[in-house]
Amino acid sequence: MVLFLLCIKAELDGVESLSLLKNTNLCFSIRNPLSDYETRDKIVFHPTETLDQDEGDREPPHHFCVKWEGSKKVSTLIVLDDDAVKAALKKGKKKGGKSKGDAEVDVPRDLTSEDSGEFVPVLAMECRGLEPYAFHPMGGEFRVVSQGGVAFEEGVDLSEGDWADYDEENDMSVSINEFEAKIIAC
Repeated sequence: MVLFLLCIKAELDGVESLSLLKNTNLCFSIRNPLSDYETRDKIVFHPTETLDQDEGDREPPHHFCVKWEGSKKVSTLIVLDDDAVKAALKKGKKKGGKSKGDAEVDVPRDLTSEDSGEFVPVLAMECRGLEPYAFHPMGGEFRVVSQGGVAFEEGVDLSEGDWADYDEENDMSVSINEFEAKIIAC
């Protein structure tokens, strides 16, 4: 089992927070960590819906699974809630685990105006036999809250790397620019 964190960064203008919605489909590309050529591009799963399982299945409930060529076992991806992330991070620290590229790994949270331009974890995934390596925004995965407190949930599409709208209630423009995502292993 490996813990992977989806981290995002962006330049926020007139935006107080950017958060990943939990009730929408997410799109990732994954690879077989034991093979250089086996990948699945743009797989889609819902982070609150687990797949149906047979009664005798040994695998815990999971959000996505794939059986790689020649493998006897199913590889799974599980989206973790906050308590499970804290437990996994604590367990990793006891084993001496460190994240790649970051000194300290935090529990997933919203990207705020104070984080503008810095990577922040927004989603944690426990993976067995697969490795997510790219996130593909499809539109509709994010919620934006303006500095005036107005929430934008529909029409937030970061697939092109930026988004803009107008907060009529507070007479101000809001925008997200230079959106980037990366996935780190813990």
